[in-house]
Amino acid sequence: MDTRLETIDDYSQVEELTREAFWNLYTLGCDEHYLCHILREHKDFIKELDYVVELNGNIIASIMYTDSFLISDDQEKVQIVSFGPLCVHPDYQRKGIGTALIEKTKSLVKNMGIPAICIYGDPHNYCKHGFKNGIDYQVSNMNGEYPLGLLVLELQPEFFGNKKWKIKQSDVFDFDHKKAIEFDKRFPKKEKKYKYSQELFKMNIRAFLK
Repeated sequence: MDTRLETIDDYSQVEELTREAFWNLYTLGCDEHYLCHILREHKDFIKELDYVVELNGNIIASIMYTDSFLISDDQEKVQIVSFGPLCVHPDYQRKGIGTALIEKTKSLVKNMGIPAICIYGDPHNYCKHGFKNGIDYQVSNMNGEYPLGLLVLELQPEFFGNKKWKIKQSDVFDFDHKKAIEFDKRFPKKEKKYKYSQELFKMNIRAFLK
């Protein structure tokens, strides 16, 4: 397997991979492949952290990063990063490939002097990598809430602890879902169906800690 930076020749493969990995996982169908499509041209996209895993000429995993910010109660603003989409082709999941991508890019982020990574995700997938719920670091969303799926990885020891923070992610995530539906028409038709993981996703986003 070759872990390397994404190139323009990989774009369509990465979008197809992302669609395959996320289809029906969090909602009926998915729109993460559209996010990949628009992310690369966005001002918050971090090109030097855009990695893929290639096996026998096929892209089987991908991770993308964006700039984010922590804003404290006294209005201090600190740049951090978020990743997503992160995906591994279903045929290669549970083999440590996603873990390897996280570990490689995490080291790069740390070397950049970034104090933390903040994402929204399934705690079951990310706590094993050292992520904790935002409430443990006094990091909330912009509404002052602590969603179960708001996860923080501290890269700079003792960065957290003295202040309360709010996470401001890139506005690239606030895309028009109607455009995502139109974009999906470029791909072969797939069946949209219910999976219990869709309920778990809603719980991670809608359940709040106090």
